[in-house]
Amino acid sequence: MIHPPVTAPRVSRRGLLGGAAAVSAALLTGCGPGQDPATTSSGQPQRGGRLRVAFAGGGVNETLDPHLANLFNEASRAKAMFDKLADYGPDVSIQPRLAERWEPSGDLTRWRITLRQATFHDGRPVRSADVLYSYTRITDPKRAFRAKASLGLLDLPNSRAVDDRTLEFALKQPFAEFPNALAAFGAYIVPEGADSFERPVGSGPFTFDSWQPGRSLLLKRYDGYWEGAAHLDELEYLISNEESARVNALLAGQVDYAHDITPTTARTHADGGRMTVTRMPNSTMQSFAMKVDRPPFDNRDLREAMFLLTDRQQLVDTVLAGSGQVGNDLFGKGYQYYADDIAQRTRDLDRARFLIDKAGAKGLRIPLDTASVASGFVEAASVFAEQAKQAGLVIETAMGNKDTYWKDILNSGVLASYRSGAMPIETHISQRLLTNSTTNATRWARPEFDTLYAKAISSADEATRRQAYGDMQRTLHAEGGFLIWGFADFLVATAPRVGGVSSDAPANTLDWARFDKVWLG
Repeated sequence: MIHPPVTAPRVSRRGLLGGAAAVSAALLTGCGPGQDPATTSSGQPQRGGRLRVAFAGGGVNETLDPHLANLFNEASRAKAMFDKLADYGPDVSIQPRLAERWEPSGDLTRWRITLRQATFHDGRPVRSADVLYSYTRITDPKRAFRAKASLGLLDLPNSRAVDDRTLEFALKQPFAEFPNALAAFGAYIVPEGADSFERPVGSGPFTFDSWQPGRSLLLKRYDGYWEGAAHLDELEYLISNEESARVNALLAGQVDYAHDITPTTARTHADGGRMTVTRMPNSTMQSFAMKVDRPPFDNRDLREAMFLLTDRQQLVDTVLAGSGQVGNDLFGKGYQYYADDIAQRTRDLDRARFLIDKAGAKGLRIPLDTASVASGFVEAASVFAEQAKQAGLVIETAMGNKDTYWKDILNSGVLASYRSGAMPIETHISQRLLTNSTTNATRWARPEFDTLYAKAISSADEATRRQAYGDMQRTLHAEGGFLIWGFADFLVATAPRVGGVSSDAPANTLDWARFDKVWLG
């Protein structure tokens, strides 16, 4: 997201909220009382005020349906209004949320969940029936919700509510890592029967107040939140697709928090005293997605050539300005089950040229879809095109529609800029690399790979799971469609008076873009 899927693009000077003239008008009208950008945070939590946060948005495709949340701003808004049964900690371990605890049966086919005492914004308690309804909605075969693949092992007809705060999930097969599914991106709990989200009712720390699609969302503190009321009175989301516009709005005192800024911006303003930069290491996978089900990347030799012609360090140094580390064409560096025994791939132009010739692809023109939807996409595409040229390929950058980019690249094109926030390796595989995965941007479909995944998740033996995940990663490293060149630090900027922004929260984890713990000085 997180899609979002989750280093700033150099883009046109379109302003915040659809035009430069709209920036001041739209943002200044959102200013709450007593908000003086010159005020600095005391360092101690304080109650009150309206926090104004600027994110890139999805235009007409934005939604408040938490089960459809895909972009970073949608994910942050969903966690502000809703809860999941579990979520990812700073190290992507699974942390209980609405689920107070869970316990598997001996054969891993049934899991008993105990809910904590929590209420929805309308005062109704969160019940087992709400959880069963939410998961039934997510797994509806006629719909395409983000967490559908992660919850696909649920046998919902044979699951049951033991009582209002206890439920028992039946699974279609043993699943040793079922808590990962509870924390899946988009697996939010909604009230039983909810299917319209123009005025959402959740159990999160903020309640819905008003929404202008593609422009702004205003939320208010929910005093009945199970984890304790937020410090803020109000939280306002504002849309700004350009990093420069987000930063300028912050410097002008029109917003208090600018999501996703570049290392260059951070360096420029490091000593100016006008913003505070929070760095979240190892947050986002930076990559290019090759579609392996169609020419030219249905040719394994050409995919290997793409891996080998890439100068990863140059991309990290130039696109990320050194704020990151090189990747090895595998997701989840540093996470549980990451195959760190696979040697780091290095550039080998001679071998790349040989494979390109073998594939009959010398001089081939390949369109690379990109857009200014995420930091660094445009720069990375440009640098990569120059690297490919040295190996005999012609990469032609094609600028996509910022509002529809993520939907467009899912099925269309052959090569696209791509990134992802943090999640367990098992979740990355289930959501993006299985034959039935709903966000399979590389169109990877291998029955033997699906079988290995099934073996991993059905074993109670950790060593067996580790071996299976290692075998899957070795296959992906050799012939997969994700060219993962780096892992970026994630940077956000705040006004000096903002406190409580976590620096230990990779993108997509619980404390990233979480505002109930933030305060205004």
